[in-house]
Amino acid sequence: MINHNSMPEGNSRHIESNQTGVHEKLPDLVARHLQHASQRPLTEHTLQAFSQAQEWLGDWQGPLILDACCGVGESTTHIANLHPEAKVIGVDKSAHRVGKHEHYSLKQDNALILRADLNDFWRLAVQAKWRLSKHFLLYPNPYPKSAHVQRRWHGSPAFAEIVKLGGQLEVRSNWQIYVQEFALALEIAGFNGEVKQYHDAQAITPFERKYWASGQHSWQVISQL
Repeated sequence: MINHNSMPEGNSRHIESNQTGVHEKLPDLVARHLQHASQRPLTEHTLQAFSQAQEWLGDWQGPLILDACCGVGESTTHIANLHPEAKVIGVDKSAHRVGKHEHYSLKQDNALILRADLNDFWRLAVQAKWRLSKHFLLYPNPYPKSAHVQRRWHGSPAFAEIVKLGGQLEVRSNWQIYVQEFALALEIAGFNGEVKQYHDAQAITPFERKYWASGQHSWQVISQL
């Protein structure tokens, strides 16, 4: 696994993996997770974070956007700026990264940053019958070792919750295989998603900025759930 936080800008190492293509066990993993809901206990801090999100939303009936694995929240701010008509919630498991968001973004009335376990947050969102308009997964930890395929979101039980939340899902990674696998998982779940190389004039996460400054490519899959 790569420690991104130790890398200077423009000097990010390329992902190294013992995989040369889509993991052979992925179809069976996805099928199993789609059929069997997770039974793991919910974490208390995520229950509290979700309660905070519900209170913040109140009786909101407009568009709802989730920026999952938001890190320091720079992407959340960018998305909130692009969609002033929506409520945007950024979620990351790291208290350290979430605590930095004020250094990367301006406080906005239509954006909320929370520390929570996404495995639990997604389950709670499904139980609360949230329906997202957009759902972003920008540069999640790729867990590139073949043995760690079940730690990738599309190889984990959480994938079943992700697709239940609906909306337009956008996944980006600097590891092409990750996005190819995610697209295959979506196909197994009954959704279309085309893998493309992605670049834009403005990077919207610190990782994205580092990768591009290092000459690396981003890959993207977008699917309407």
